[in-house]
Amino acid sequence: MKEFNWSNPYPTPRVPLFARNVVSTSHPLAAQAGLRMLLRGGNAVDAVIAAAATITLVEPVSCGIGGDCFAILWDGKKLHGLNSSGVAPAAWNVEYFKRKYGVGPDGLAQRPMRGWDTVTVPGVVAGWAALHGKFGTLPFEDLFEPAIEIAERGYVVPPIVAGKWSRAAEELKDQPGYAQAFMPQGRAPRIGEQFRFKDAADTLRRIAQSHGRDFYEGVLADKIAAFSKECGAAMTLEDLRGYKPEWVEPISRDYHGYTLHEIPPNGQGIAALIALGIAERFDLRNLPVDSVESQHIQIEAMKLAFADLYRYVSDPRSMGVTPAQMLDDNYLDSRAKLIRLDRATHFQAGRPHAGGTIYLTAADEKGMMVSFIQSNYMGFGSGVVVPGTGISLQNRGYGFSMDPDSPNAVEGGKRPFHTIIPGFLTRQGSPVMSFGVMGGDMQPQGHLQTVIRMIDYDQQPQAACCAPRWKVNRDFTLDLESTTPAPVAEGLRALGHQLHSVDDPYMDFGAGQFIWRMSETDNEQGYVAASDSRRDGQAVGF
Repeated sequence: MKEFNWSNPYPTPRVPLFARNVVSTSHPLAAQAGLRMLLRGGNAVDAVIAAAATITLVEPVSCGIGGDCFAILWDGKKLHGLNSSGVAPAAWNVEYFKRKYGVGPDGLAQRPMRGWDTVTVPGVVAGWAALHGKFGTLPFEDLFEPAIEIAERGYVVPPIVAGKWSRAAEELKDQPGYAQAFMPQGRAPRIGEQFRFKDAADTLRRIAQSHGRDFYEGVLADKIAAFSKECGAAMTLEDLRGYKPEWVEPISRDYHGYTLHEIPPNGQGIAALIALGIAERFDLRNLPVDSVESQHIQIEAMKLAFADLYRYVSDPRSMGVTPAQMLDDNYLDSRAKLIRLDRATHFQAGRPHAGGTIYLTAADEKGMMVSFIQSNYMGFGSGVVVPGTGISLQNRGYGFSMDPDSPNAVEGGKRPFHTIIPGFLTRQGSPVMSFGVMGGDMQPQGHLQTVIRMIDYDQQPQAACCAPRWKVNRDFTLDLESTTPAPVAEGLRALGHQLHSVDDPYMDFGAGQFIWRMSETDNEQGYVAASDSRRDGQAVGF
């Protein structure tokens, strides 16, 4: 067992949870839905699916039935990875967008950020079914009982969800189906108001009874395809029928006796591995945890990782380099040498040597641990809601490039670059932690920062979760959480970092859930869990 420092030096109302069976999510009702399955005799997979279905209702500002999902699962003997991200409609290509939206000042096809022409085939329902088909123990229909009850009877909207809902409604109110579904009184629900979503209850029943197939080839699929046609969009019944999730082998990187595992591209988990591999070249343990020097090295490592991520990562069938090349030790050595300890640097992509995105987690007393994440991408995603179904559709298509020379160029049947990533930590082949940090580009950065705090600085999971975070933006400017100590901010500015201080932790600094196994060999020792105070959620257990 790792010897943590159990104190928490950061201001927070949260304390770690200790239990043999744990569910940690960003909304209490979702966590409790998962716990109900564990109390019924189900396993961690049953709990995750129940929580995931419920959170599409109680946190619709982040995910929906029409999103994507990924998972890393320890079954008691080995790790499994699931990529259930959707593909572009068959009709999509660069010319499709050029014809509909014209050409921008950069000479590339323009594309929308919201609406039907950002909707890729949703993978989340297929992901739930795949997880249950391989590992679930309770009947599939039972897992949806909490979500269906909440959809029919309603729930009271909490503060953080209400705030994001209000901000999104003004932008999305004119998207097809949005106002009807999510503005029941002509506006977003306010804190303390009840929200019912009966359309979603009927949809969840169909999903439950058909083990998910109705969504891709039944009544629900017909409604999605018909609404697409009505709106002049590209999604067809054939696009939905042809979709299948993919079981994948996680990619990994060793770090100071532990191994961090991520889902391989098309996701951005490889950026966390690259950054961790670069940070390992520096002696962070002998620098104070919240020092300018430690934070500077981590920030520069993350910038180097992002430079390569945005240049090379896409659907793996289109990538010109492999994850192994990007994680090669000699290559990471060469990248680490570019970091200057006396100033910030704006890095370009390297040349790897030739050769060969809501997050929730659950663990049970038999040793099964599930790291799971699902999302609609930008809050409510596309803003499109299929009438009468409660299906809010993602806008993952916005993750494609319109540059025909890019490995991430839009193409029918192809997966876009993806932001959502589950994480998993092992030690000498034994499970240690299922975890994730939600929030777009913040996700690999959250993985890096929290893992280093726990491994190098012995901070317990809740303290590592509560610590102030930084975020590297795509233009390499740096956002700092408002709780960052002033001397650290000034020290980073003196090194040349272009700083912002953003007091909006929900949107900019992610939110994490962590379950750490107390003993790598003894299930009876249970787990310690943490849930991020940047959201409304909690960790629950027994």
